[in-house]
Formats: sequence, structure tokens, C-alpha cells
Amino acid sequence: MRKIEIIPLYYDKEILPGDDLGKIIVELAEKTGISIKNKDVVVVSHKVVSKAEGRVISLNAIKPSQRAIEISMKTGKDSKIVELILREASEVLKVGDGHIITLSRHGIVCANSGVDRSNSGGPNKVVLLPVDPDKSAEKIRVRIRDLTGKDVAVVISDTYGRPFRLGVINLAIGLSGIKPFRDYIGKPDRNGYIMRVTQVAIVDEIASAAELVMGQGSESTPFAIIRNVNYEACNECSCKELIMDKDKWLFK
Repeated sequence: MRKIEIIPLYYDKEILPGDDLGKIIVELAEKTGISIKNKDVVVVSHKVVSKAEGRVISLNAIKPSQRAIEISMKTGKDSKIVELILREASEVLKVGDGHIITLSRHGIVCANSGVDRSNSGGPNKVVLLPVDPDKSAEKIRVRIRDLTGKDVAVVISDTYGRPFRLGVINLAIGLSGIKPFRDYIGKPDRNGYIMRVTQVAIVDEIASAAELVMGQGSESTPFAIIRNVNYEACNECSCKELIMDKDKWLFK
């Protein structure tokens, strides 16, 4: 029987622009008493990626537009944060009941375009999503390989709500070295029925599993290693493959 292991990597220092995340992960693994192995999956919170890439914004530098002010009055949100939400959105889908639902520039339907005030490093700062999460994941993966000689997969995670369900879960927004799906299309089930549409978003499952040890608040665990996951390695895959075309949306 395959046993999957989820190993938290505790790090209580503030990530600064230019920090070498791959090196930090390798050093934390050694400090934890483990050696990184081939086929490990390294899950990284998007927040530390954004901080290392300088995607932390001071609200003092933001001047809200008239549209941001109007939406702020409807939602009760800080107009400066609303301005950043609008800048990070390719489309505003819904405003109301204190919420702003957008289609982010990454193609993700989410609250606030991923703009986040929690664990931002200061009371008047917010964190934006990485510009290119796949590229960020690839950079970390290559660095780990250079330092250890091991070929791993890297998944960058963020927290999202789900339609018609309460609570949030972690999903993948960037990846490197792993195919995002486990594809059952054309394969028989245990009764011989040939499955037609089933594709398991394995990178989302991995991100959610890692959140069990990474947490959302003061846990100071922005990294996790997941071991013994059955996944297909892929050097050309992208998290963008998970994005559904708008013409296939059932709810608009």
C-alpha cells in the first residue's frame, strides 16, 4: 500500500526581496533531518514567492481611482486595496455583499484578484500574486536540482473559495516538473465502463494536502515536501492548463 508523507518546513523569518527560496528549502530540509529525494513534490506558499519577487505593495503609494472609490463605498473595502484589485484584474465579475469577484490576470476566478493583506509583513502592506507563477516554480525547481542533484516537482499554492460552499482550500497557481492532471479518459473503471471526462486535478489535491501542515495564520510554515505521490513528470506543463475557457462556463 502506498503511503504519502507530508513534511512541513518551518521558517519564522520574514522573506525579503531577492531571497533564494530554493536554497532556503534545501537548508530547511537538512535542518529538519531529511534529504530531498527524486520525485518529491515541494509545495511553496505563493506569499513567500511574491515577497521574494518584490510583489509587496505599500498602500501609502496607492492613489485610488474614482471607480475604486465607488466600489469601496459599495463593499466597505479600503479604496486603496480596491484600486490594487482593479489593477490586478482582467475583468470584474461581481461586486456585492462585501465581496469583489474578479477574473485575475492569471485567468483565475477569485476574490480580490488575489490581493491579500494577511501575513504581508506590515500593517499597511498587501501582497500581490506572482507575475508568472509557473516561471517562479521553475526557478525554484532548477535551484533545488542544482543544489541537491535531485529532480523534484514544485507547486505554488494559494487559498481560494469554492462556488456554493463555505470555507477555503489551497489550490495550485504555478507548477514545474509535474503534469497538472491525472487523466482517466478512455480508461476502464473496475466494472469495465470506459470513462469519458474524468481528469483529476492532482496539483490542486497536492496543494490542499500540503495546507494541512502549512496552515493559514501564524504557523510560519510556508513550505512542505510531499513524498510518494504518484504523478507524471512533465517539463513543459503549465498551471494554465487548469483554466477553463470562458465559453465553457456554466455559471456566469
